[in-house]
Amino acid sequence: MTGLLSSCSNRSNQAWKRCLALAHRCSTMQQLKAIHALFIVHGFHRNNYAISKLISFCALPVSGSLSYASLLFHQTQSPNSFIYNTLIRAYSRASLPLLALDYFRLMLCDHNVVPDQHTFPFALAACASISWVPAGKQIHSCVLKNGLASFSNHVQTALVRLYVECVDLDGAQNVFDEIQKKDAIQWNVLINGYLRWVSASEALNIFRNMFSDVKPDEFCIATGLTACAHSGALQQGIWIHEYIKKRDAFTEDVFVGTALVDMYAKCGCIDKAVEAFRCMPKRNVFSWAAMIGGYAVHGFAKEALHCLEKMQEEDELMPDGVVLLGVLTACKHAGLLEEGLFLLNHMESKYGVVPKHEHYSCTVDLLCRAGRLDEALKLIRRMPMKPLASVWGSLLSGCSMRGNVELAELAVEELLQLEQDALEEDGAYVQLSNIYLGARRSEDAQRIRRLIGDMGIKKTPGCSVIEVNGEVNEFVAGDVVHPLCLEIHEMLDLLSTHIIHHPLYNRSKCLHAFTR
Repeated sequence: MTGLLSSCSNRSNQAWKRCLALAHRCSTMQQLKAIHALFIVHGFHRNNYAISKLISFCALPVSGSLSYASLLFHQTQSPNSFIYNTLIRAYSRASLPLLALDYFRLMLCDHNVVPDQHTFPFALAACASISWVPAGKQIHSCVLKNGLASFSNHVQTALVRLYVECVDLDGAQNVFDEIQKKDAIQWNVLINGYLRWVSASEALNIFRNMFSDVKPDEFCIATGLTACAHSGALQQGIWIHEYIKKRDAFTEDVFVGTALVDMYAKCGCIDKAVEAFRCMPKRNVFSWAAMIGGYAVHGFAKEALHCLEKMQEEDELMPDGVVLLGVLTACKHAGLLEEGLFLLNHMESKYGVVPKHEHYSCTVDLLCRAGRLDEALKLIRRMPMKPLASVWGSLLSGCSMRGNVELAELAVEELLQLEQDALEEDGAYVQLSNIYLGARRSEDAQRIRRLIGDMGIKKTPGCSVIEVNGEVNEFVAGDVVHPLCLEIHEMLDLLSTHIIHHPLYNRSKCLHAFTR
């Protein structure tokens, strides 16, 4: 009898090992279902370890099936924390955050398991993906009750990211300040938050403060360069470039190199952007997009078109929609009408990229700048998607240059049907009023001006940014809150007095030059 039991036990162990080996080699859902059937035949379907292997495969984003994972979960009598965590993570990453939070609630109600330092980051990520602040704050309270906020870096990072995604920068800053030992990832999350929701100059200030606490990684460096690009802080960008040269790991990173190219291009140094691009040991599609975008902004359309060929020859890379949009933008700035139209018409057949709204908008702008307004309207009418404000805005700008009143009225009518924000209406009304004045229709122009006053629409104030001694200063028209406002006005008064009393000053010539 003992020998018979031992033989059965050996056969059972062998079957268990074979089933696990098959589960490890599983590559399709069809194979997984067959392995699941074997588990049921041999009585392993109630084993948590076996089920966790199956659920882990189902949770894979490419080959898995979350519906089958849920079926496996509900057939499990006593799921452990690993199974819960696997499902919460899978649903949060599959853009189904509500289902992730449903499993988190089930876990809280299950007295046999306790959420751990792996559970909370997944649940917080689910809240962050839909900017659900109340649920995020409740989970934050659970974190504090479990004492995880003080020692788990993953939980701390997830909390900072939650408040950043929910556009609560004060909350993110409070959580960040409470972290005793911060790492580069947490700094990068906060810098990104200020860059996205506050201002690039504020993000750059936090980036500088980071150096007194931790050594930045490649992600922080790329974010800092992006902040320099957005704020025009060239000197700061050059300083970061010098820092990169001292670290071999950064010089090899393709994303750091791409951010460096983008920074120089947006700060007006196209030669340095080209130099940084050529020094990159390897390049991807984003790198070529940054270089082509730089050429486009600086008006080097032929170079941008040449890059389109070189990226296929040198790096064997096919352009994507972003790259092709950069080339179209270059054609727009340089007035290369035929090249731009050819590219739009052959994007799909030549590169496999279906034109999107932004490609049509850019081409409409190209036609308008060339004075071919009727062709631009025909292109708008045959767009496969609904034209948005950018398209009608381009047509209106073209009408302003050419004095086409009829098309301008059509463009404004379409714009007003699309725009919901009153601050965006002022541009359309002002342009239409100017077009009426140009056509010597002063009564219509005055009518539009009265309409602007009656609706209480105010023109969006202009803004300028300047870097002085490595610090970025932002000025808004009519701004009186700048910390050095009085000193700036005193200096301007002093300069104006000096200019007026200068022996070479000629008031009539200055006024003539100013009003030309």
